[in-house]
Amino acid sequence: MNFNEQITQGIPAQLPAPQAYDTTISHAPKRKDILSADEKRLSIENALRYFPKEWHAELATEFWHELKNYGRIYMYRFRPNYEMYARPICEYPAKSVQAACMMMMIQNNLNPAVAQHPHELITYGGNGAVFQNWAQYLLTMQYLAEMTDEQSLHLYSGHPLGLFPAFKSSPRVVISNGMMIPNYSKPDDWEKYNALGVTQYGQMTAGSWMYIGPQGIIHGTTITVMNAFRKRLKPNESPKGKLFLTAGLGGMSGAQPKAGNIVGCITVCAEVNIQAIVKRYQQGWVDEIIDNLNELVSRVTRAKTERETVSIAFHGNVVSVWEEFEKVGLFVEIGTDQTSLHNPYSGGYYPVSLSFEEAQKMISEDPTRFKAEVGQSLRRQAAAINKHAARGTYFFDYGNAFLLECSKANADVMTDDNKKFRYPSYVQDIMGPLYFDYGFGPFRWVCCSCSPDDLNHTDQLALEVLRELRQKAPSETCRQFDDNIHWMEEAGKNKLVVGSQARILYANSDARIQIALRFNEAVRNNEISAPIVLGRDHHDVSGTDSPFRETSNIYDGSSFTADMAVQNVIGDASRGATWVSLHNGGGVGWGEVINGGFGLVLDGSEQADANLKMMLLYDVNNGIARRSWARNKAAMFAIQQEMKQTPALHVTIPNLVDPTVLDHLD
Repeated sequence: MNFNEQITQGIPAQLPAPQAYDTTISHAPKRKDILSADEKRLSIENALRYFPKEWHAELATEFWHELKNYGRIYMYRFRPNYEMYARPICEYPAKSVQAACMMMMIQNNLNPAVAQHPHELITYGGNGAVFQNWAQYLLTMQYLAEMTDEQSLHLYSGHPLGLFPAFKSSPRVVISNGMMIPNYSKPDDWEKYNALGVTQYGQMTAGSWMYIGPQGIIHGTTITVMNAFRKRLKPNESPKGKLFLTAGLGGMSGAQPKAGNIVGCITVCAEVNIQAIVKRYQQGWVDEIIDNLNELVSRVTRAKTERETVSIAFHGNVVSVWEEFEKVGLFVEIGTDQTSLHNPYSGGYYPVSLSFEEAQKMISEDPTRFKAEVGQSLRRQAAAINKHAARGTYFFDYGNAFLLECSKANADVMTDDNKKFRYPSYVQDIMGPLYFDYGFGPFRWVCCSCSPDDLNHTDQLALEVLRELRQKAPSETCRQFDDNIHWMEEAGKNKLVVGSQARILYANSDARIQIALRFNEAVRNNEISAPIVLGRDHHDVSGTDSPFRETSNIYDGSSFTADMAVQNVIGDASRGATWVSLHNGGGVGWGEVINGGFGLVLDGSEQADANLKMMLLYDVNNGIARRSWARNKAAMFAIQQEMKQTPALHVTIPNLVDPTVLDHLD
């Protein structure tokens, strides 16, 4: 069967032969054995309902072994034999252009060059899944091939519930991931209900099909590292020869060494999984690999002396690096950690006391001891970081739940009054006040032709818009525009593309709308050869309610509410989004965050013009309005600026309270 025939058949008509376990790629660790005997039977029964009754006896045994050996049922036998990558949308069998765009996005998320554990359908973060199993993938692709522009596909945590009649103006796809009853949203609840096959962790952009490889985070990482150095260095002092120490080379964290090179510093990024290191090295995202601490000290010392720009992947545990650099007196200017600590006990963090292989085994065989080893490792890591901070290192939490998990492990990360963390999150110090409050966030686009020429053309159009807007920008946002103009000038040179032809740019609503209008016009005039998908990271101005990351710079108590993210998804869906998604979990962990995203297809039509204007304006300003109500100074400025140019926008502005009014109260 050819590619199109395999897509349109969905579940195969004939039972395919079992597939050998591929040891050449990175696989998800074995998950915790958490189900009772009756629940395991239920898990098998749940999985078998995708298949004809005559296959059940054979598949029941196979799925039982998968559950026993891997802790999940992935249905490896049904993994398609065609190559998995983003194809030009003209190559997909689809009745709807919008559906073809989504098929492309799904396959890009599962491309082995992009995905962290592709055979387990996990894109990044250790557990950020596109689907729970391969049956869900096959059915979803079949539904998208059948879909018309008067139907909507609804997905429950990867499961395609089905096609429903809908208006042309309705979203073509509505996705929810991990939406649990609140009292059943603890980490072990995810382990249990995911093992049962009834929910999944969609991370942010994995389960919404909007992941574009490590480029998706690299611009934000570059902004963060650049501004972290601005906090540590004197005005006009260069980052050349200065050290940035971090950990993690998986999905999102894989952007760190490339960002360090763009900033112009020395980057040391520790990673215990050699396959992740090799992938980033082969993709050109890291310059050198070192696996010996003495060699690492010598290399970094030389790089400091010669004021080099270089990125080094250290194959080993970052705790050892922090301790060794402190021991030999090697100064770290800025430091952080981007391991997947939202998932600390299932492969997101590896303790320094164990080898990678020992840890992989202990995760499933002795989870109680593994948890203890993680706690001990976090206490050691925090102690070493504290010593560096005492010498002047600027350390920040990178929103991966590092400080949260350290606090749970009783590591020394709290202030003397034990009321807050002693180190800021990058949102509190950088991204929140400098970007999100002003409406700047990770806007992105994907060229559905998969043509580098189209991407180059979009780069130039975006650059033109940024330069035009910079000329009339208020002084409060000039630096943001300048940094983004520099980013776009260098984007093509930095070889950021992994997988689909995509770009990311931190933009406010004005820039997003004007850029999108230029794109849509170019599609309409055949200057760009196929539609463009617009989207963003959920990590944005209004997409995510996360008290330990995205909303950590909101201090009125509402950072623990989730109205903004839910309203964002509903608002986008009613204003022309092509697809929307709402997730529990993402970045900082299951039960710690609610986040939402969208996809919008620009097909050159006048309707697309109308949709993008209405939807992008709401998508950004929903968040600015909420941040303004929290009394964030920059957001109050930004929303009032927007109201001046958009008469139909009228939001509630807070009346500020003189603190002395409260001082005399008992």
